[in-house]
Formats: sequence, structure tokens, C-alpha cells
Amino acid sequence: MIECTDRTPLPRHFFDRPVLEVAPDLLGRTLVRITDDGPIELRLTEVEAYAGEVDPGSHAFRGRTARNAVMFGPPGHAYVYFTYGMWHCLNLVVGPEGRAGGVLLRAGEIRVGHELARKRRTSARHDRELAKGPARLATALDVDRTLDGTDACAGPGSPLSVLTGSPVAADRVRSGPRTGVGGDGAVHPWRFWIDGDPTVSPYRAHVPRRRKS
Repeated sequence: MIECTDRTPLPRHFFDRPVLEVAPDLLGRTLVRITDDGPIELRLTEVEAYAGEVDPGSHAFRGRTARNAVMFGPPGHAYVYFTYGMWHCLNLVVGPEGRAGGVLLRAGEIRVGHELARKRRTSARHDRELAKGPARLATALDVDRTLDGTDACAGPGSPLSVLTGSPVAADRVRSGPRTGVGGDGAVHPWRFWIDGDPTVSPYRAHVPRRRKS
């Protein structure tokens, strides 16, 4: 049985806080994606925090660029990036404007729009795999770079929004190293997930790329 969830949109001041406060507080919230074919709703079960210019694992560590500019903008906006020449990943910008910070949405449970997600995630063997991992999540929700900079706090009509949902009790939240982050950024236990949830992605340590000879 699916529990009743709060349909109240999260206000901008929810996101205007330190990234390590916002990230675990997003667990259990409802992400709403309005596509041309209809709505898809997802309960967030796994996220990662990135602390901008003080975080070696962040895209903003070396300062502002055309690619990461949204991370320095107002909180509550979407930061979408393209990776490995194949996949998109969806983040929510947090913290005060002018100071980069973001939360990568790593995994979730599709609650509404299963048929729409399945059309985009044809390789998923079970519904629990539809958004199990950040690239899978973005694919299932039809997220690409056209959504970069979208205001998730804009209200009705926005293609992305976040509802209060059913926040997770603190004793169910776990944390550990971020997936695939190497170097100095690997030491931060800034990945947060709901303990025992089957949609949470498996942890994978960073593997350095081999240079072509």
C-alpha cells in the first residue's frame, strides 16, 4: 500500500540552506516531472551532496564555467549535465545565490507514470530498476540539457517540481562515500540513502580511466 503523501510544493527557502542539510532532507520527497506525454512522479530514495568550490568532487570546484553556471544561481533550480557522451544527470541547486552547491538525484521509486518511464527504460527488468541510478533516473523522467536552469519552485506549469512527500525519519537515513568520486573528494561520506530501499543503487568506488598509449 502506498502511503498518503503531502502534495505541498517545497518552497525556495527549503533549498536555500547548506547542502549537507538539504541532501538528506530530500529523501522521501516527491519529484514531479511533467512531460509532453503526461506526468511522472518519483519518490527520492538516494542523493549525493556536492559543495561547490570547496569540494574537489564538484563540477564547480575550479570556479564558474558555462557548463556549471546554474550551480551559482538561485536555489531550487535544476542543474543538468551530460556525461560520458551518453547520459544526463539531474541535480537540484542549493545554498545562497552566488555560492555553488548541488544535490545529485541518484535514485528513486516511480509512483506515477510507470508506463511512460518503461517506454524510456526498456532494459529495466523490474519497476524498482526504472530509476535506480542517476542516469537511469534522468532517462526515465525524460530529462536532458533543455531542462538545465528550470525553476523547480516556479509552481504550476513548471516541467519540474518537488513536493513535500513523506520525509524519511532520521534513523532510516544512511550515509557513505559518493559513488565514482576519486581523489580528495572520495573521503566525503556525502551520499545519502534510505536504508533497505530496493531502488537504491549499488555503491561503486572510483576507477581511474586508463590513458591511451
